[in-house]
Amino acid sequence: MQQTENRERPGRLASSVGEFVVTRQGYYSREFGKIQSATRFPWSWNTAAALAGPFWGASRGLWGFFWMFLVLEALAFVQIGRGWWGDLGADKLARLDRLTLKSDEFMAKYEAAKLAGDPDAASFLNRAENLKKIAVRVAEEAALAAEGATTFLLVGLALLAGLRLVQGFYANTRYEKQYLNWRANPAGTVAGISWTRAGLAGLLWLAIVPLTLYRFTVGKIDPALEPYIAGLPIQKKLYYAPVSDWLDAGFDWLSIEGAGVFNSVVTAIRTILDGLETVLVDAPWPVVMTVIIVVAWRLAGPRVAVFTAAALAYLALFGLWETSMVTVALLGAAAFLCVLFGIPLGIWFGKNQRAYNAALPVLDFMQTMPAFVYLIPIIAFFGTGKPPGVLATLVFGMPPVIRLTALGIRGVPENIKEGATAFGCTRWTLLKDIEIPLAMPSIMTGVNQTILMCLSMVVIASLIGAKGLGQDVLIALQYAAKGQGMLAGLAILFCAMVIDRIVQGHYKRSTARQQPGR
Repeated sequence: MQQTENRERPGRLASSVGEFVVTRQGYYSREFGKIQSATRFPWSWNTAAALAGPFWGASRGLWGFFWMFLVLEALAFVQIGRGWWGDLGADKLARLDRLTLKSDEFMAKYEAAKLAGDPDAASFLNRAENLKKIAVRVAEEAALAAEGATTFLLVGLALLAGLRLVQGFYANTRYEKQYLNWRANPAGTVAGISWTRAGLAGLLWLAIVPLTLYRFTVGKIDPALEPYIAGLPIQKKLYYAPVSDWLDAGFDWLSIEGAGVFNSVVTAIRTILDGLETVLVDAPWPVVMTVIIVVAWRLAGPRVAVFTAAALAYLALFGLWETSMVTVALLGAAAFLCVLFGIPLGIWFGKNQRAYNAALPVLDFMQTMPAFVYLIPIIAFFGTGKPPGVLATLVFGMPPVIRLTALGIRGVPENIKEGATAFGCTRWTLLKDIEIPLAMPSIMTGVNQTILMCLSMVVIASLIGAKGLGQDVLIALQYAAKGQGMLAGLAILFCAMVIDRIVQGHYKRSTARQQPGR
């Protein structure tokens, strides 16, 4: 039976491969069998791929193969073009012509001054001779650049030949993977050869390679074609300026109409900051230091307490205590608000896929938009100072805790939720006692990332008056005070590490207590 099955397998493979490749069925059956039986790299050669290059991959539906080797071959063609007809020493020769013309001009002035008996005639001669010396050096550089054309040509030819060899050896291996994908999903995988795809690849080649070759060899573009090649034929003032003015008017109108709402938000955040600063800044620093170390000991253990004591001693020793506590207040307020709003939103998004899909572009916008850009609406609506700095930090730091909380909630096994529901758990009990505890590792990772994100915004927020250690770093940047900047940067790092170690340590100790046998 086993021998019969082994005899049938080549026939079944040939039939399946023939249905997939359509053309050259025997060749691909033999090569695919060689690839599948190889224990190391299969030395399978495809002459058609070596000759046609990326077009072979496009005709077979291997668009990744096509784009990768199209880009690499475009680089090879650029080197060939630079060596074949690219005028490598054109700029040097143009400079040489200018120098020669100027030297001749000074020589003419010298001859005229000499005939007139002008005492300054020698100065014209000196200038002409100096320019001739420079011209000789430039001529040598132009000659060297021209000699390098042969090197560029040979390198380009070698690169092109090497790429074609690589494609010849790699093509069947890549095509065999396409075949396996087709076996698993025939409807969703391209099979056979298509001259339409090859024609499309040719159009793409014509749209990319000639223009790239022209740009990197000839150099300058015809002024009449430059607007269409280098950019859109649209002047900046046509659309940019009117839209910018319209946005300015919109910001002004919204800031006036929503002043009450914006002021309420600023007041609420200022209240939280004032409370934190009263505890951290106004209280005597030995008292605050002692309380923080004791809290670290009780929540996270003796190791975290020792690290906390060392970090706080660093702040006190270098006179950074007050500014550090201002930073901790800013960081703590921002992280607290991120967690306060982020975890409930993450739970909602984890349970409601539609809501998460709707919020995903907003989260992407919050994380990818450069911080300096969204400082503009923050200033327009909320002004400057510490509360706007907290809001800017909030925008940047909230997405991680939302995403990871939603990920943790969605990662709770369905069979556990079904079993809890079968035993009579309500939705609230299921969330509180089952889903949140099981999702807690992901949630705590989100909290950790949020703290780090808030830390990264401390210096940027100082640009709008948030003060703290970020202002020290900003001043160090302005005056190139390297030592001051490093000391303040380490202080920011220690503040964030202390907060993170306490939070994470408390979670780990709580988890360890709940495990059986502990």
